[in-house]
Amino acid sequence: MDYEILIRFLLAALWGGIVGAEREYRGKSAGFRTVIMISIGACFFTMMSVIIGAPNNMDRIASNIVTGIGFLGAGVIFRGENRVNGITTAATIWAVAAVGMGIGAGYYFASACASLMILMVLAILPFCERFIDRLNQRTDYSIDCVFSDIAVFDFEQLMKQHHLKYKLISFLKKENDLCLCWMVHGRTQNHNQFIVAVLKEKSIGRFEY
Repeated sequence: MDYEILIRFLLAALWGGIVGAEREYRGKSAGFRTVIMISIGACFFTMMSVIIGAPNNMDRIASNIVTGIGFLGAGVIFRGENRVNGITTAATIWAVAAVGMGIGAGYYFASACASLMILMVLAILPFCERFIDRLNQRTDYSIDCVFSDIAVFDFEQLMKQHHLKYKLISFLKKENDLCLCWMVHGRTQNHNQFIVAVLKEKSIGRFEY
C-alpha cells in the first residue's frame, strides 16, 4: 500500500510536470512547479478523501477540489487593454487538477490519456489557431485624430476598401480632437494592408491596435 501511494505521487508529478514544462516554455504565469503542485495536491486530496470518508462518504473532500481550483484559476486571469489574458492557463490548471484526482483515485491510464490530450491541445492546436486567425482575425483599433464631420465615415470607408468588417465601439470628442475605437474582423493580410494605409494619414495623432 505504501508503494502504491508513492507511485501515485510520482505519476501526479510526472504528468503534471509534462504539462507544466510546456507552460513554462511559453512563459505562462502557472509554470513548471505550479502545475506539478496542483497535480500532486489534487492527487493527495483525492486519496485523503477516500481514506477519511470510507466507506460511505468518500467524496467529502474530493468534491471541493473543483471549487478550490476555480479560485486558483481566477487568479491567473487578467484583463489587458484590448483583451482578456490567462483563460487558457486557468483552464489548464482546472484540467491538470482533474488528472491529479484521477491518479489519486487509481485511474492511471485515464489520467495519462487526459494529460497527453492536454499537452496536445496546448502544443499543437496553436498552429490551428494561427490558421483561423489568418482567415478571420479580430483586432481593436484606436485612432485619435483632428475632429471632422466625416472622420468616422472616411475611416470606415477605408476598412471597406480592405474588405474588413467593423463595429464602432467608442466615440469621444475632446475639443478639436476625436477619439475613436473599432472592433474589426477580417483576414490578417487585409488587416496589414489597412494598417499601412492608416499610417499614411496625416490627420492621425495616435494609432493603436
